[in-house]
Amino acid sequence: MEKLGIKRVREILAGTIKEGIAALIAKDKALEPEANAIAAVDKLVRYHHDLFTLLNNFVAFRDFYTHRKEAVFQAGTLFLDARSCELCIMVADPGKHTAMAGMAGAYLAYCDCVRKATGEKMQIVAAFTDGDSDNLMVGRNGIFYDRSGRDWDATITKIVDNPISLRQAFWSPYKKFVRLIEEQIAKRAAAADAAATAQLQSTAASVTQADTAKAPPPAPKKVDVGTVAALSVAFSGIGVFVSTLWMNMMGIISLGPLAMVGAFIGLLLLISGPALILAFIKLRKRNLAPILDANGWAVNTKAKINVPFGKSLTKVAKLPSGAQRDLFDPFAEKKSPWPKLIGFALGLYIIYAILNQLGYVYQWTNGRLGIEKKRPPAEIVVPAAAVIPGTNTAAPK
Repeated sequence: MEKLGIKRVREILAGTIKEGIAALIAKDKALEPEANAIAAVDKLVRYHHDLFTLLNNFVAFRDFYTHRKEAVFQAGTLFLDARSCELCIMVADPGKHTAMAGMAGAYLAYCDCVRKATGEKMQIVAAFTDGDSDNLMVGRNGIFYDRSGRDWDATITKIVDNPISLRQAFWSPYKKFVRLIEEQIAKRAAAADAAATAQLQSTAASVTQADTAKAPPPAPKKVDVGTVAALSVAFSGIGVFVSTLWMNMMGIISLGPLAMVGAFIGLLLLISGPALILAFIKLRKRNLAPILDANGWAVNTKAKINVPFGKSLTKVAKLPSGAQRDLFDPFAEKKSPWPKLIGFALGLYIIYAILNQLGYVYQWTNGRLGIEKKRPPAEIVVPAAAVIPGTNTAAPK
């Protein structure tokens, strides 16, 4: 009040400003019904524009399941490992998101996305629902296109491993076995290399120390009886296993071609069966709800992703129509013929063993080669008995 000055204060007190303000308020109050109607129309327009979209993406998931347009939670498309993943969702905290998203049963890859032009950063999670996971690993790079068509450099930072398809589950035990062998060979080679390097360094150090007294030659190592016993037990066990396996194979071969086919199928099911069953169960339980729930959506229903629908969310790259691959490599390494010859000889031996066990070799060579197939003895038919006259005994005719 003091800054206004006494003159201005007296003008305000003597004037009719208060009454003018009250008149304006009354005039606005008279227009209250019209203002309420305008607000109601504005709310209706917003409901029509946004609530319908929200209901089709939050309650019914219509946009997501019909593929007519991207759902509101889909952030864009990730191109990585010759695939395009359409189910990509932005996440704020991948560590917190993983705790619940793992219940979805889907193969998830968390990626850091960066735009080098502007320095913008964001994090997404992409669901891989087709193909395999052989070349998916932390550190792989891809390209992410957001809903506005802007490109981002994407790098995988974390993976939640789950089955992608039944085909991948079928071959996974064999791939894991080959990978285990490769890792063991690499570890043994690294250990041998380290031991050789250490031995070389020790020898070089001993040579440089000329003033050191000549050490006596090391005593010859004695053969450890326990080691010999362990090796003998191991080799005998391997021999028993190989002989038992060979006898079982010969027994199966003797039963005929159908038995061999059945045994082969049974062996495949024995190895790949558990992985197939587990993958079948998990693929039928894939659920989008935990992924959204972990991102802040209060989804109270199941949003299942079955196998056919999952394949539509991840597209695997294919050759364009009319394109062909040129398989000729002018710089290809010369391959040794020995693996093919050994494989061919092994195949011939297996075929010979099967034909020999079935008796065909003996039959085709007129008994000069092979073993004769043993046939079951003919059934002896006992003729009807004849009763000797005057006695109660019966004698064969």
